[in-house]
Amino acid sequence: MKRLPILFAALATAALFTAVAAAPFKPEPGFVSLYNGRDLTGWGYSSTNGFTAFNGKSEASDGRYTAKGEALVVNDNNPAKGPRFRQLWTKQEFPKNFILKLEFRAEINADSGIFLRKPQLQCRDYLVAGPYKELKKYKAQDWNEIVVTVKDNVAHCTCNGEVLEAALKLPATGPIGLEADHGQMEYRRIRIQELP
Repeated sequence: MKRLPILFAALATAALFTAVAAAPFKPEPGFVSLYNGRDLTGWGYSSTNGFTAFNGKSEASDGRYTAKGEALVVNDNNPAKGPRFRQLWTKQEFPKNFILKLEFRAEINADSGIFLRKPQLQCRDYLVAGPYKELKKYKAQDWNEIVVTVKDNVAHCTCNGEVLEAALKLPATGPIGLEADHGQMEYRRIRIQELP
């Protein structure tokens, strides 16, 4: 009979850890999520005809981007559905200094990118696809964190604390974007803090 309370305690602890692990991500104070964890609200395709928003939709019109729970997934290209290169943009532009944080996971040799007011920071399976093949802290096919700090139209970009770009020049304003080239990429915990 003494084993029964121990069993209940173990089950209660397991249930608590499961609930904590399943809790939705909450950004740090001062940060705002750019991806809501449910759909592509706030994101869309930009063209000469204007902005096509995907508010309330779980998938882009050509299937290249999908909202799958915590991850915004960049799907591999299906030539029957659209062009190989696609760019998904936030509707909102960011003229102030800011800190952008996100996590990404790349399948083998996947090629994507993060647009910062239009200029692109390569986001790939770095050790295979480059251009940052010398990274020591990059975790292949696992979650990695990108941190971009923009001050006076210059971006300092890191992956797991290692410098990718020390001084990437940016225009005065623009949206945040994600590129679809080839292979599957997943992005999560996409959040931004605008600075004074």
